[in-house]
Amino acid sequence: MNVLKDNVRQLFFRFLAAAVGSTLADSLFSIADAMMIGHYHGPSGSAALSVFSPVWAAGFCVGLMLAAGGSALYGNARGRDDRESAQEYFTLTLAFGGLCCVLLMLGIGIFRTPMLRFFGADDSILDLCLQYLLPVFFAVPCVVFINILAAFLRNDGDPVLPSRAVIAGGCVSIVGDYFLIFRMNMGIRGAGITTAAGLYISIFIMLSHFFGKKNTLRLARVRWSKLPELVRTGFPSAVNDLALGIVAIILNRQIRRYLDIDALAAFGIITQIMITVQSVSYGIGQAAQPILSENYGAGYFDRVKACLRYGIRTGFAFGIVVTAVIFGIPDKLIHWFTTPTQHLLDIGPGIIRTYSLSFLFLPFNLFGICFFQSIMKERIAAAASLARSAVISGILTLLFPLLFGAGSLFYAIPVTELVVCGYLLFSIRKTAAV
Repeated sequence: MNVLKDNVRQLFFRFLAAAVGSTLADSLFSIADAMMIGHYHGPSGSAALSVFSPVWAAGFCVGLMLAAGGSALYGNARGRDDRESAQEYFTLTLAFGGLCCVLLMLGIGIFRTPMLRFFGADDSILDLCLQYLLPVFFAVPCVVFINILAAFLRNDGDPVLPSRAVIAGGCVSIVGDYFLIFRMNMGIRGAGITTAAGLYISIFIMLSHFFGKKNTLRLARVRWSKLPELVRTGFPSAVNDLALGIVAIILNRQIRRYLDIDALAAFGIITQIMITVQSVSYGIGQAAQPILSENYGAGYFDRVKACLRYGIRTGFAFGIVVTAVIFGIPDKLIHWFTTPTQHLLDIGPGIIRTYSLSFLFLPFNLFGICFFQSIMKERIAAAASLARSAVISGILTLLFPLLFGAGSLFYAIPVTELVVCGYLLFSIRKTAAV
């Protein structure tokens, strides 16, 4: 395929099918994992996964930052026909990714217990969190590099292999979950073991690309002076994923302050759904990124605008559909994810419906941020990402319960996504991109 000459619509939807297939499969496997844990341990298992979600966010945050920054710069350089710089960005991304893995593992290993307590764990669920963490700890490099490899494989004309890799790893994880959680009676620790195994299998399958004849990715001499450019370009994506961790930490602590363990369990359920929605939304951006960055680098701005229109329509359509589905089945979602108490059945549907309003805008917001990264307008992307992850969301999460009562806590994120959506639409119009 030639992203500079082939039909933009066909390119976008071909990349979309591969990217969304990969992210959706990964998310569905995570949901199945959460369901088994929830049914084995009850609401405490769902609450433990809610507490653990910032740990996942940290690894994916680093991986997405390097994947988005490195692949955008790589594609832009290829659009300018600067192959030497493209290979240098690829090598720099791998090298810095390895360094980040070492630092992450040191931090998590040394501070695991105080870290989990800070994320919202109390004595009733701390042991469950630690049981899950132990095997997953050794798969931290996979969490970082699965995004990096997938991004560069798409830019190297192999968008299907990452999907196959994720599906294969996920299938191993699901089969292993059932065997270890229930048959071997290992509970959440068994889930951690199979999750780590699935991640390693996905990585090994992706690495097969580098032994194929179509591979054009090569290692090159690294100039570390280009690292700030890499970080600056990928920073908005890092903040996007960090948003999941930051918001989860604040909401976990606020729920413990104002509500109870069943409310935390309901939030754990909607967090799993949000991970799926966010992953598919990333897939929309990932589908557009190779087309946007390379055509922008080549100066083919009409093709950039065409790709932008497809991304906007896809993002809003997906948001409307997923929100409508969640509004219709909150009770079923609770039963799917856990063995609920009556109190959870009483309060859970309202929490799930309220939080799901954010899904109307989230897919477009993540695509919009990816768009501005791909055309080298990092400031707009960074502003939107910071607003989502910390500034607006953090302020509203702390402020709403004080002003409107504990029940308003879950409205903070939908309001945040609405404000960011307005800012991105205004910025797109201002740049005359459509």
